[in-house]
Amino acid sequence: MVGRHVGELGKFGKRQRTVSVSEPFEQGEDAVDGLHALGASELIGFCFHHAESITALIKEETSCYSRKQNLVSTTRKQLKIERNFMSRPTPGHAITMRVAAPAGFSATSELTAAAASAGAEITALDVIESTHQNLVVDITFNTSGEEHAGRVSASVDALDGFEVRKLSDRTFLMHLGGKLSVESKVELRNRDDLSRAYTPGVARVCLAIAANPADARRLTIKRNTVAVVTDGTAVLGLGDIGPEAALPVMEGKAALFKRFADVDAWPVCLDTTDTEEIIMIVKALAPVYGGINLEDIAAPRCFEIERRLRAELDIPVFHDDQHGTAIVVLAALINALRVVCKNMHSVKIVVNGAGAAGHAIIRLLHAQGAANIVACDRSGALHRGATYADEHRQWIADNTNPARQDGNLHDVLVAADVFIGVSGPNILGAEHVATMAAGAIVLALANPDPEIHPLEAAKHAVVVATGRSDFPNQINNVLAFPGLFRGLLDAAARDITTPMLVAAAEAIAACVSADELNASYIVPSVFDPRVAPAVAEAVVASASL
Repeated sequence: MVGRHVGELGKFGKRQRTVSVSEPFEQGEDAVDGLHALGASELIGFCFHHAESITALIKEETSCYSRKQNLVSTTRKQLKIERNFMSRPTPGHAITMRVAAPAGFSATSELTAAAASAGAEITALDVIESTHQNLVVDITFNTSGEEHAGRVSASVDALDGFEVRKLSDRTFLMHLGGKLSVESKVELRNRDDLSRAYTPGVARVCLAIAANPADARRLTIKRNTVAVVTDGTAVLGLGDIGPEAALPVMEGKAALFKRFADVDAWPVCLDTTDTEEIIMIVKALAPVYGGINLEDIAAPRCFEIERRLRAELDIPVFHDDQHGTAIVVLAALINALRVVCKNMHSVKIVVNGAGAAGHAIIRLLHAQGAANIVACDRSGALHRGATYADEHRQWIADNTNPARQDGNLHDVLVAADVFIGVSGPNILGAEHVATMAAGAIVLALANPDPEIHPLEAAKHAVVVATGRSDFPNQINNVLAFPGLFRGLLDAAARDITTPMLVAAAEAIAACVSADELNASYIVPSVFDPRVAPAVAEAVVASASL
């Protein structure tokens, strides 16, 4: 916006004395140099003739500048938190502690005071048993981890007449017996119901599908079921922990599918890391499912597995670590650029991390028109003319970094408008963000600890986002994959296209209205009920094109 109006002055200025002051107020470049070339009388004539346009321009630019300043102030206020915020108590480390206490009016207040003095964030207190002499109390509180829970317990145990009987980790309690179950959609009340749901009646349905396999989508769970497939080699930030240890994450993923899009998903944790075996197993399982969600499979095998399965199956295959992340990043960037009055085509974007997520983000931004992307890995900036071991880095090098910048992350970050991190913790400081262009956007998405502490980033950036739920602007794949698969299943899609991914991102971005948009609210809440239906509708519309 600013560049456009400055350019309008510039084009007139560049033409200098050969152009009439009545020439239209049109687009161009280098305004300041051009206006300097005008003589005093010509400049006065220009301003007189274009007074209305210049007045509108000044009002618009003043409004944009004021908006930016307000957004900077808002961001810093909302992110003004203690530097140790990441170690503060969270619900992920919630504890219920059972305590025996002497009967008395002050027993519960002494208990809560002792727990609070050790830093516990108390959320509930229940008296579960009472006698003339004693009380048994359950006190529930958030902690920052096991060591902190131990300190809280010791503080309570030190009270005269109090005894800590048991500590229960509420996260582990939630996982007892797993988080999923199977429920029948039909009632089996009597012999008639049984004869239709099972033998002999079910045989007729089997024969119908045998005669027309496409009817499996209509007559079985296939139309609404997704397999969540992993080999456990890249689970969260934990790395290669194996299929059994990956199962709680896959259960959680399936629960999110159901909660947000009413999609029935089931974990498929494979005890193999062989690419060919994984492809063979998933192909063999495919008749049951309407889609395949690949999850937490390490690069570079994940690229080959997804590519092959997409080519060899007639149902959509989606690697969420790649494309789910890319969708939400694009949605966040669309709105962040609106906040700072910039556009996708002109900004310089630095992406740190050229693995699965980084590669997918870059490809989707490239498809959306981003023309100046610079990608970095551990060795520095990827650039045209260099040779890389894997084809994915080679594609990035051949299709990005138009200026062929070399050097490390800190070098190429200078004058960048956007930083996107999908790499590791604490690789940037405020001094590095300070070298970015005015109105900087920082999406530091490494989990659980981002590339830069958000408070440090906010010293110089206007918009800051992370992958964490305890800061504003959480970039969370939950915004994307439930609605995406809802749309794919509803459309009976056979594959996934880039326009579908872009449509999903634009739908997420559109869930933040102009009235809601600010530097600390660039993506909707994962609990916003509009998101999954909007994404599903956009995917269905894209699939029909």
